Amino acid sequence: MRWISIWMFVLVSLLYGVPNGSAQQGPTNYETSKLADLLVEAENNNPQLRVVKQELQSMQQMPTQVSTLPDPQVALQQVNVGSPRPFAGFTNSDFAYIGLGVSQDFPYPGKLRLRRELASKDAEVAEQKVEAMLRAILSDLKVAFFRISFLTKQGVILDGDRELLQQMEQAAEVKYRSGMGNQQEVLQAQLEQTKLLREITANRLEASKLQAELKQLLGRPQTSPDLVTEDIGETTLTRNFDELLSAAQSNNPHVSGAQKAVDRQKISIEIAKKDFYPDFNAQFMWQRTDPSQFRAYYQFTLGARIPIYRKRKQQPELAQAEIDKSKAQSEVDAQLQEVSSTLRQQYVAVEKSAELLKMYRDGLLPQAKAALEAGFAAYQSNRQDFETLLASFLDVLKLDEEYWQTLAEHEAALGQIEELTGVLLR
Repeated sequence: MRWISIWMFVLVSLLYGVPNGSAQQGPTNYETSKLADLLVEAENNNPQLRVVKQELQSMQQMPTQVSTLPDPQVALQQVNVGSPRPFAGFTNSDFAYIGLGVSQDFPYPGKLRLRRELASKDAEVAEQKVEAMLRAILSDLKVAFFRISFLTKQGVILDGDRELLQQMEQAAEVKYRSGMGNQQEVLQAQLEQTKLLREITANRLEASKLQAELKQLLGRPQTSPDLVTEDIGETTLTRNFDELLSAAQSNNPHVSGAQKAVDRQKISIEIAKKDFYPDFNAQFMWQRTDPSQFRAYYQFTLGARIPIYRKRKQQPELAQAEIDKSKAQSEVDAQLQEVSSTLRQQYVAVEKSAELLKMYRDGLLPQAKAALEAGFAAYQSNRQDFETLLASFLDVLKLDEEYWQTLAEHEAALGQIEELTGVLLR
């Protein structure tokens, strides 16, 4: 009979559509984008990353500026007697003269060196900010990539489900017309098709949003063609938690940046201590009166800025620097705790998702397939109703989607671990 041949087609399509541990092939009429290529593109073209890199380049210009002596000052003096006009009466009075001088400020020894070290530490903190931004961008790209890959696979599954449900509707209708079924079976199949249309629309909407996010991360215009992601496969985690935690404590840019901030505050404390000592100023002046009567005058002056308001300036400055150092150390501890906690969560997520993937491949999907085979045979012999058979059919389809979604989440969690530790796991 016609409905039996239709159901054979449905069953074969379902049975051979079950994942067996390797990614199913999607559309091949477009060139697929490899994750490794996209990561390089994002590192080179992401506009947010470019901003923090330029900030770093700007800060790297500071050490030589702050460690250089202040610019010298040049002074020109002219004193008249009896007239306000410049250079009037130069020979009319013994008190008229012209003078030329230069002065230079000299910070207390060691201050310029410490300021250079402080600016260098600021640049090192900015460098860790660049690394943190880079890792976050690459991690976000991986999550979007894997999610789009799942949605692509889900779209293929949903489109296939729709065709199969149409076939099921036809089979139910043939059986109904032959007097072996009822109209409710046809209506149930039509209802499931409407639900699938809703899922297909939601799938495409989310995929469009992720495409926009992916283009932003890559620095591509939103009018550029959508990316076709390569199929993903399961990556086995070969590092244990202790190894990853050690790598995170050593290589995580947030932790490293916080530690460099502590080093920076140590230098700030040294600078605050140096401010208790005076800064100096040296001046040299040449003066000329009437050259026919007097010889030139030469004057050298050494001055000092005396920090007499220590209780109101230098002592609070030192106390502030010490408080900021304690705050920076607390930030290190907080970052270590946060990184350790997040790493533990992602590590567990990878372990459990790997167990789920194995469960899907070795248990749930084969069992659901066997139940569908048995249900199909029972339905043919009128020992099972259409609703039960439809439930078995939907179980297989749901488990198929869940398998690919779990795989995408598994790979995304690995991407988070890579961000935290700086260790490449693929």
